Amino acid sequence: MVRLVDSMTGDHPARPVLVLSNRPDAGGLAKAAERGVPTAVVDHRAFTSRETFEAALSRALDGARPDILCLAGFMRILTPGFTRAWDGRMLNIHPSLLPKYKGLDTHRRAIDAGDRCAGCSVHLVTADLDGGPVLGQAEVPINPGDTAETLAARVLVEEHALYPSVLRRFAETRARPSAG
Repeated sequence: MVRLVDSMTGDHPARPVLVLSNRPDAGGLAKAAERGVPTAVVDHRAFTSRETFEAALSRALDGARPDILCLAGFMRILTPGFTRAWDGRMLNIHPSLLPKYKGLDTHRRAIDAGDRCAGCSVHLVTADLDGGPVLGQAEVPINPGDTAETLAARVLVEEHALYPSVLRRFAETRARPSAG
């Protein structure tokens, strides 16, 4: 989230309008506030269903009126109704070379499979978990002796470069007037 916010300066076509978390203790909230970005919390534990939680998320988002929604460290599965409302406008980063290793424990799974490389993917969010169209990827080698933790650290460096780059390209494409 910090890399995304910090990237949206100068001639970048997007600006951060809200950092929203489902966890009141999320470190990104203080970092966003330090950067002058409004913040909000919708704690998922206060809701009895995904739908009521997502309705509260939607109300918070409606107040900020974002054009693009970027998920970063948001570890909740969203319902088809929510993803449909943001169809074509919600991005996420995932720590694998999708379509490989959807879901959790991606680094361990890549090592255990004997893969020679791993990486990260930025994709559009759809109702299919980690299954939306991939907009960009970055690769890192899996080195002999790698652990899930050492691999994750190298992939994270690539995530911090890839996500802002894909967001810029995505926002530029959306900002262009359509022909006709």
